[in-house]
Amino acid sequence: MVIVFQKTPTGLSIILKVCLPALGTLLLLLLLACSDMKTNASKVRKEKVVPVMVTVVEEKTVPVQLTAIGNVEAYATVAVKSRITGELKQVHFQEGQDVTRGALLFTIDSAPYEADLKRALANLARSQALAKKAEEDLRRYADLVKKEYISQEQYDQVSTNLEALRAQIKADQAAVETTRLQVSYCSIYAPITGRTGILLADKGNMIRANDEKAMVVINQIQPVYVTFSLPEQSLSEIKKYSAGGKLKIKALLSKEEEHPEEGWLSFIDNTVDKTTGTIRLRGTFPNQGKRLWPGGFVNLILGLTSQPNALVIPTQAIQTGLEGQYVYVVKPDLKAENRPVKSGRSLDGLTVIEKGLQGGEMIVIDGQFQLSPGTKVQIKKGLEGKGVVRS
Repeated sequence: MVIVFQKTPTGLSIILKVCLPALGTLLLLLLLACSDMKTNASKVRKEKVVPVMVTVVEEKTVPVQLTAIGNVEAYATVAVKSRITGELKQVHFQEGQDVTRGALLFTIDSAPYEADLKRALANLARSQALAKKAEEDLRRYADLVKKEYISQEQYDQVSTNLEALRAQIKADQAAVETTRLQVSYCSIYAPITGRTGILLADKGNMIRANDEKAMVVINQIQPVYVTFSLPEQSLSEIKKYSAGGKLKIKALLSKEEEHPEEGWLSFIDNTVDKTTGTIRLRGTFPNQGKRLWPGGFVNLILGLTSQPNALVIPTQAIQTGLEGQYVYVVKPDLKAENRPVKSGRSLDGLTVIEKGLQGGEMIVIDGQFQLSPGTKVQIKKGLEGKGVVRS
């Protein structure tokens, strides 16, 4: 463009005619330059790299399990009571002590019962002596009646006396056995092996026979029961797999989940609870370490079977959107792909994927909230970090 400077009015008008088209061209060039800058900035934004942590979809055998909360119950509970009335002379154990079956627990004053035993023995001896005399009389009367020195009536009377004395001997023998039992009841022994509770009768108290109040309660805790309930819908699976053998149960204590107690399913109730729609079950645990305590609550895992070749990923990788669950898959070009998935059961921080993924694919487990489809990712160092599944 040539610009001519003249001071004449006519020349000035020529200059204006020449500059206006050039000015328009200049503005157009500026607009095109701004558009290119915006396009370049958009490209820069699209090429933003997001650091993420990833893991690989694995195939592994996954146990099929049911979980519940169970209540620990004693294998056997016995309320120890006295069969006789008398003064409590001695207590032979401490509260909370483990006792074995047959261990002496209490001693009740036996003097009155020993006196009764002596009386019963004396009565028995007297009846036996009288019977012996009656037998001798009967032999003599047998000869006399043959010689008709006595009447048959007299002979029958002696015979009847002998039979009565023999019956009395049996009664006296029963009385002796009864009093001996009462003497034996003065010593109370542990009927089961277990742990004693609070002592409810102190030395010197008068104990009554079959009193409503027990002297002590013993709980057997080796083995021990754990009772729990599961939804009615699980009953068919439980019956199916229990038919093939005992089903194992793990009991997890709240603070000791790394070392669960192991037992087996030993009872399925014969009725479904109509009010809750659940079935009551019971597991038996050896409880060698005595960690399961009657009355306590534990988390239970009932193992049914196992699912081989299942695709599993960390549960934290699964996101939920308007169209359902999805995960971000890292493609070979390190770009994120939004992949819909169908998840199954979860276990120990892992979830089984029933549809949507293939074994060996790389998925994002941390940093998903900064991603969108097509976003380029950068894998963080330390792939062994949290959430990475290892076989």
